[in-house]
Order: sequence, then structure tokens, then C-alpha cells
Amino acid sequence: MPTLIPMLAIGLLFFIFGFVTWLNGALIPFLQIISDLNELQAMLIAFCFYIAYVVMALPMAWLLERTGYKNGMSVGLAVIGIGCLLYIPAATYQTFAVFLLAQFIVGSGLTILQTASNPYIVRIGPQESAAARIAIMGILNKAAGVIAPIFFTWLVLADFPNVSAASMAELAAAERAEQVSLMAAAVIPPYVGMGIAMFVLAFAFYLVRLPHIKEEAPSDAPVHESVLKYPQLVLGAIALFFYVGVEVLAGDTIGLYGSRLGLANYSTLTSYVMVAMVIGYVLGLVLIPRVLSQQGALTGSALLGLIFSGLLLVSSEQSTVIASVLWGWSGIPVVPDAIAFLALLGFANAMVWPAIWPLALADLGKFTARGSAILIMGIAGGAILPLVYGALAQSFDPKSSYALLLVGYAVIGYYGLAGYKKRHW
Repeated sequence: MPTLIPMLAIGLLFFIFGFVTWLNGALIPFLQIISDLNELQAMLIAFCFYIAYVVMALPMAWLLERTGYKNGMSVGLAVIGIGCLLYIPAATYQTFAVFLLAQFIVGSGLTILQTASNPYIVRIGPQESAAARIAIMGILNKAAGVIAPIFFTWLVLADFPNVSAASMAELAAAERAEQVSLMAAAVIPPYVGMGIAMFVLAFAFYLVRLPHIKEEAPSDAPVHESVLKYPQLVLGAIALFFYVGVEVLAGDTIGLYGSRLGLANYSTLTSYVMVAMVIGYVLGLVLIPRVLSQQGALTGSALLGLIFSGLLLVSSEQSTVIASVLWGWSGIPVVPDAIAFLALLGFANAMVWPAIWPLALADLGKFTARGSAILIMGIAGGAILPLVYGALAQSFDPKSSYALLLVGYAVIGYYGLAGYKKRHW
């Protein structure tokens, strides 16, 4: 198959996206402990990571126009490697500002990779099966997201069992300072290993051969002089903004929420969200486009998100009935109902990204690369919405602040019902 090698190569990139991105789910509560952060400050970790997609998206699109997709991927991997190595001084001196700088640089590298790889997967085969191809990439991405928090817990937190924000608050100042120093030192080896791996992969992608893709709009598609005059793209970017926001709220705050509740397995809770997403991706891969259209998957996902978010807001923080019924029989640790519904949002979120991309890039032709950059800028939702959530959690409480999810899923629902159809303002 002519697309097999490119699919394998891009699949590896999507695995890297997932691994690096969803490490944040374990990293945020970890840094909250060693840097003594409140919820709003902890969300700055996600903010610096995702805001890079806004700041760097257009410059990276300019870079890709000059280097091409393949060489741009090599540059992106190298930039991620530099960001990973910055964790050495950040952890050595326990300087929160350097941690934030490292997050921004890693996010910048991912911006290049995302800008190059997403349109490549959309264009490498038939338009009607693009969501299915992205779903395959999503399975790899979220499988890495399952592995990453477990990997972090095993490598970094294995010597610190039962440590959480609640338990650290009970320690005397001297004992707490000693524990923080030990935990900070433990973060260095895995990030050094990841940095080296990124440089090796950057060289490998420089050597690999990938076919060029052509950007041509259908002859009957309306042609505009500016990429911003394509409503399906602009509204798609807005939908992606809210989608990434709610996805990050589920994946990156579940550990903070669990740590606040005193759960011993708080650092692996992101894996629950990722498992739910993998199940959703597999289901989408089976159903799209044979049984379910890309638009139908998007609308259904928004509806599920609204349902799970509503149930989260009214559920118990003590009862474990939901988790006991769904997976308690398997031996996987159960969690409070509120945490379980937060994890189930992963299932609702799974097909949103794969469905929005082909719908938003439809008929863009020569503007596809710039359109991709604008969609990538929508990832800023992962920076903004968690900060809004952190501010709400400081003013009210973590659970009720998840009402913000309802807004996000309502916007996604609008795009799935009507926004994607628009071709003129």
C-alpha cells in the first residue's frame, strides 16, 4: 500500500504527541506539590504548554512552507528535545519559571509537528475516510496517553508512595523540604532520556522519504481571497478551541482533583481518561464512514459530553458505584463517581478532533497549510479554559467549576449541527 509507510511514520509522531502531551496529567499535580502551587498557579503549567500553539502556529506554518512537511517534522522533534533537557536546570534549582519555559518550548515543537502531520493525514487518502485515518492516529495518541502517566508514576513516584497534596500538607516544614528535594531530583532522568530520544528521531525523520501531497480544491468549491473568509474553517477553529479546552480539563485536572480528594492513585488518573478515549476511537474507526458520518460523530460526541458533564456536577465525591459497575470487576482501582464521570468524558471527546479536521479543511485548496495553522491555534483552548477553571476553583470549588464544560460542548454541538455547512459569511 502506497500510504502504509507514511501512515506508520505519522503514527509514530502521533504517539509522541500523546506521550509528551498527556505527561502533563501526572506532571501538573507533581509540580503543584514540589512548587507549593494553588489550582490557578498549577494551571499555568498547562497554559504555557498550550499557549505555544497560538504564539508559534503561524511562524511554524511559514517555516513549513519553506522546509516542507518532512523537514519541518525533524525541526519539531529537535525543539521538543531542547525543551525536555530544560527540565534539568528546572528540577535542579526547583525554579517554577524554568519549568514553565520548558513547557512552552516543548509546546512549540509540538506545534510544528501538529501543523505538519494533521493535514498530511487528511490529504493522504479519500476525504470521506479522513476521520477514520485520524482515528487510527488518535488511537496511537491516546494509547501513549495511557502509558505516559503510568510511566511517570513508575519512574518518578515509585519511591514516593501515597504522596499527594493532602498528605504533603500534613508534614513538618523540614520534612516537607527534604521530600520536595528528593521528588525534584527524580524528574531529571526520564526527561533526559526523552530529550535524547527526540534528537535521534529528528535525525531519523530527516532521512526518511515521505511522498508529497497536493492541495487542490474541488472545481465547484467557492474560492476566497483570504483563508479567514472560509466560515467552515473559522467556526471549526472555534469549535477546536473549546474542544481542546474541555479535553485538557478532563485529562489534566483529574489528577489535581484526585489529589485534593486524597486519592493515592492521583498521578495515574489521566490514564483512565485516555483508556476511555481509546475505546471511543476504536468505536469511531469501526463506524465511520460505514454507519456514522463525520458530522454525526461530532454531534453525538457533543451530546455525550453534555450528559457526562451534567452528571459530574450532581454526582458524589464519596460513592464509587459508577466505577464499581463499569470496571470494578476487572481489578482496576475504583474512584469516586465525580472522578468516574470526568474520566468518561474521554469517551465523549474521542471523535471530536478527528471529525472537526476534515470538516474544517474541506474545500480550502491552496489555503490548506494556513488553514491547518489556524486550526492549530484553536489548541489555545487548552491554555485558556484550564486557567478559567483554575480561577473558578479558587473562587468556588473544583467540582462546581466543571460547569465550564457545558459551554464547551454546546459550542461543539453547534458546529456539528450547522457550523460545518457554511461556505459564505
